[in-house]
Amino acid sequence: MKESDLENERKNYLRSSLSRTDLLPDPIAQFHLWLDEAFAAQLLEPTAMILATVSSQGKPLTRTVLLKGVDPRGFIFFTNLESRKAEHLKKNAAAALSFSWLALERQVVVTGHAIPLSSKEAERYFASRPRESQLSAWSSPQSRVIPSRAFLEQQWKVNKNKFGEDKIPLPPFWGGFCIAPDTVEFWQGGRYRLHDRLQYCKDVRNNWVIERLAP
Repeated sequence: MKESDLENERKNYLRSSLSRTDLLPDPIAQFHLWLDEAFAAQLLEPTAMILATVSSQGKPLTRTVLLKGVDPRGFIFFTNLESRKAEHLKKNAAAALSFSWLALERQVVVTGHAIPLSSKEAERYFASRPRESQLSAWSSPQSRVIPSRAFLEQQWKVNKNKFGEDKIPLPPFWGGFCIAPDTVEFWQGGRYRLHDRLQYCKDVRNNWVIERLAP
């Protein structure tokens, strides 16, 4: 695509609008509602979210991870605790999430801080994973430089033989985080680029309030 084509690319958002009265009082409950609608629309990977972290040197980094739970604490995912994302969050708990459900002309943006999950919670989720995925968790030194794809596949085979038919335990380097939200923004595409942006944030009494943001 030429640069001129990018400049002229336009989409008018006509599906819906979003008003204060459309939203539930609690952002987690509202998120559940929109997530259910994303599933009902049969979107590809509706739980995919962009996770943004910042290194100890102040360098931001984003990647796509899968949401594995939402509860009153916040937004939950699991990862190798020696990965770059985990190393960032251990030193700087600030994080942001972005969910893009473009077919519904919707986006949710979360800012907050990461709270490590307990090993019991990680064990419970790890046990629910397919056996092949459990082996992959043991086999991948996530974010580290490796010599080849063949190296990964060999490690996977080594671990398959190692565990045999036994239960595969939680790796000591594997766990999860909950992103506890400070703000949650619900974005609905609007006509003429007049998008609707409604953001939940905490007041001085730690109660959620909703503010409208300019698009």
